[in-house]
Amino acid sequence: MPDSSRFKDRTEAGTQLGEALSEREIDVDIVLAIPRGGLPLGRAVADVLNVPLDIVVASKIGAPGNPELAIGAVASDGSVWRNGEAVHGTGADEEYFEQEREREAENARQKADRYRGERSEPDLTGKTVAVVDDGVATGSTVRACLQMLRKTDAERVVLAVPVGPPDTVHELQELADEVVVLETPSRFMGVGQFYERFDQVSDEEAMEYLAGEQ
Repeated sequence: MPDSSRFKDRTEAGTQLGEALSEREIDVDIVLAIPRGGLPLGRAVADVLNVPLDIVVASKIGAPGNPELAIGAVASDGSVWRNGEAVHGTGADEEYFEQEREREAENARQKADRYRGERSEPDLTGKTVAVVDDGVATGSTVRACLQMLRKTDAERVVLAVPVGPPDTVHELQELADEVVVLETPSRFMGVGQFYERFDQVSDEEAMEYLAGEQ
């Protein structure tokens, strides 16, 4: 993607993503953003489509001695995605994986509760759900979120992101009913390279987007 095609920020990317969903005539009932970076983008998508915004939360399961290397991810309901190749390659045994799965599932639950506050989880029965994030690289947390949503009574689960590498996008098509991606560059180093502005999003700022205060 040339520099001229980079997104200005998450809000611009979300606006373009919402317009793409609308152009494809995907009748979305609710947008579920993955905190934290997915919420500024999710707010814009929900506003374009004029639908409610909520969250779906997962935590990465890090490798032994290298927490930034994802060997899996777990959603707030305990739904887990395991990267078998990474588990084997890092020497993580089943005891380690299960221990980290339990710990990160609790972290995801607490994060979901903190973000929602007094609000209950949305009823997804019969609805078309759009899961959004600011992009995917390996897609570990997205995979766990999609696993979680497959257990609900949602009619249709659509994954919508501005950017992701072709191989990851191809794999994610097996977990969602439809995948909408604006850019799939072959040269992909990280999500941030496709944004002019890619600041860290704090929990407080993210919750403001969820509340519609931005």
